[in-house]
Amino acid sequence: MGRDSCLAEGVECYNVARIRLGERAIVSQRSFLCTASHDYDSGDFALIGAPIDLGDDCWVAAEAFIAPGVMIGAGSVVLARAVVTRDVDPWSVVGGNPAKRIRPRRRDGKAMAKP
Repeated sequence: MGRDSCLAEGVECYNVARIRLGERAIVSQRSFLCTASHDYDSGDFALIGAPIDLGDDCWVAAEAFIAPGVMIGAGSVVLARAVVTRDVDPWSVVGGNPAKRIRPRRRDGKAMAKP
């Protein structure tokens, strides 16, 4: 866990592989960071794992799911209840199931104008 990072109440870290939180990374309540799954193409459903990496200054909102092997880029935001199965570019806002890029995140902290 990086300096000033936070895992909120009820966050589940299924860490068969490494989970890294960058500095000032926030993971909100009841999110699920899942570093393992099963190989559904193998006859015995072998356990497979891959690390999760949350960059500096990112936020994973409430009840989001982060899949094995995903990298959440620095400064990015994962919206509530999103299902993230692919890497998230830095300074992006993603949401949905499966999560898709919604827009860039401003770096200056000011709200973006509504369309």
